[in-house]
Amino acid sequence: MTQPVTLSSRDGVAVITIDNPPVNALSPGVPEGILTALETAERDPSVRCIVLIGGGRTFIAGADIKELEAAARNPESGGPDLHPLLTRIEDCAKPVVMAIHGTALGGGLEIAMAGHYRVAVADASLGAPEVNLGIIPGAEGTQRLPRLVGVAAAVEMCVSGRPIKAPQALQMGLIDRVIEGDLLTGAVAFAGEVAGQPVRKTREKDDRLGSASENAAIFVAGRAQAAKIRRNQTAPLAALEALEAATTLPFHEGCKKEREIVRRILAGDQAKAMIHIFFAERAVARVPGIPKDTATYPIANVGIIGAGTMGGGIAMACANAGISVLLKETEQAALDRGLAAIRKNYESSVKKGRFSQAVMDQRMALIHPQLTYDGFDKVDLIIEAVFESMPLKKQIFGEIDKIAKADCVLASNTSTLDIDEIAAATSRPRMVIGLHFFSPAHVMRLVEIVRGKHPSNEVVATSLAIAKKLGKVGVVVGNCRGFVGNRMMLPYMREAQFLAEEGTTPEQVDKALTDFGMAMGIFAVDDMGGIDLAYRVKQEYAYLRKPGERVPLVLDKLYEMGRWGQKRGAGWYRYDEARAPIPDPEVHALIEKTAREAGIARRGITPEEIIERSIYIMINEGARILEEGHAQRAADIDVIYCTGYGFPGYRGGPMWYADTVGLKSVYARVHDFHTRYGHLWEPAPLLKKLAEAGSSFAAWDETKA
Repeated sequence: MTQPVTLSSRDGVAVITIDNPPVNALSPGVPEGILTALETAERDPSVRCIVLIGGGRTFIAGADIKELEAAARNPESGGPDLHPLLTRIEDCAKPVVMAIHGTALGGGLEIAMAGHYRVAVADASLGAPEVNLGIIPGAEGTQRLPRLVGVAAAVEMCVSGRPIKAPQALQMGLIDRVIEGDLLTGAVAFAGEVAGQPVRKTREKDDRLGSASENAAIFVAGRAQAAKIRRNQTAPLAALEALEAATTLPFHEGCKKEREIVRRILAGDQAKAMIHIFFAERAVARVPGIPKDTATYPIANVGIIGAGTMGGGIAMACANAGISVLLKETEQAALDRGLAAIRKNYESSVKKGRFSQAVMDQRMALIHPQLTYDGFDKVDLIIEAVFESMPLKKQIFGEIDKIAKADCVLASNTSTLDIDEIAAATSRPRMVIGLHFFSPAHVMRLVEIVRGKHPSNEVVATSLAIAKKLGKVGVVVGNCRGFVGNRMMLPYMREAQFLAEEGTTPEQVDKALTDFGMAMGIFAVDDMGGIDLAYRVKQEYAYLRKPGERVPLVLDKLYEMGRWGQKRGAGWYRYDEARAPIPDPEVHALIEKTAREAGIARRGITPEEIIERSIYIMINEGARILEEGHAQRAADIDVIYCTGYGFPGYRGGPMWYADTVGLKSVYARVHDFHTRYGHLWEPAPLLKKLAEAGSSFAAWDETKA
């Protein structure tokens, strides 16, 4: 078995190399190996200095996430204890130089900060991303970071979780030199320069910790930043508490305080939920029945049919990944509008400094607009992204079936329609798949990969690979009405409208939902997607309603009034030029009048009831989807909702949230609503079964693993 840490010598410099693929995580054996190598090098009289470097593609990408998951289950452990190693590195009598390439994140950065010096190649990234997992730097990171970069910079790094590149790290004082050329050669040369000099212990630095008055303003600003970019989350506030301890307590007392905070936050629901989502996002690529080594079709170029909002966004996602695109429309005016929207989006990014004009020009050059199918016989993937109409989609698939090469993957961006019926319009249903992107497609991370009865394993594996290449999370789902995300969304939207008819306003419902943590309220979402679209979906599935079934009444009236949402400047809300929603008394009056005419008694409704009826209806539908096999795991549903529907990651997704509340409690409320509101609230058999067994969706997932 290969040792994860090796020791060699070069020009009187000991070189400790970490080789723990794929990302040199601090798995068991790695800290111990570093410690042993360090002590051996320190005892060797021929060694003047020590360099610690990562083998392979990176330095140390962070802690072993599995150890963090175990710590979330047992918060009192406080997670992996790196304190002895960090102290030993810092107390080494010979200078220790950390040589960084790839990433030094989380525990990797904490190891690096214990060194006496840090050097890095220019494209190396350093950061404290723990807040993304609902935790804080727990290996003395909150105590060393402000000593190196100052309090304000440490606050920004810990609250945002964003990594920085080596040149910025040099400017901030986090590293001592940017190395050009070979990292090891440069690090050994740097080590020769500092050999024999007194070592600089980070823990003894205090010149950048600032004064009490300076820091007070920084921490106020940090809390405001946390409230803005990480609404309702506990981790950024806990990180600020630990950073504040660094400025007011001796180092060893600050470390003790940090460990107390780590144990407290690991015991909370948010860390458990965010660690759950972290693992769930990685698990979605494991699809039962699809071997890991399944061959995939190479995707070098893509044909997209439809240059509207979705087609244009998908074209941008492809161009952003360096993939050449043929973008087809039927009319020049529509094509021009699509290209103008793409150009406007890119220009906005350039204006905001996200990338340069040269990058924009490069990406625009990859998108080839056209009015014909010319060249579609050579592309590797065709994505249809037209209006949600079954006859139109079947017509298009019949056309491309005659053109596309034999190994071309044929995909529909349908959000609700039967993928098998679409595939039946071709002579090769095994090559047809659903790729349901979410709007805006160049921004949203989710792609539902809709697997009907026929696609080959290779087509499914290729779809997962293309999602990854585009920087997205691909989740394989079954072929049912609305698939997973929209199937759960429709009852959610319906229940919100019932709540409005019974006594709330759209803004009261939306406030309860955003206070809960949703990225947007459901009425604002409806306006953004378009009342006209919601109306058409409602009409299309009217045949599925049972006789006498209650339906929302106000949506139809908004449609008839031409209040189609943001695109028309009015829907459930009115909109100003910046498309900000403004509560509209006209809508309030319309809701009250509609309820009165329908004989619906209006009453006061609490935020708690709004949340229960909005979220529990989704959970109940999710349980049905699981039992029918249209989602492989409850965790897959959680990933879909956290990456595509704005469900708060710190609540872990709707199914994890149900487990947090307790399925007995959720089922009791669903049963109560069923009694009060009829068959639309009929409890899903799986929810009832798990609740009565005292089980959970997470436990159900484990039985399917």
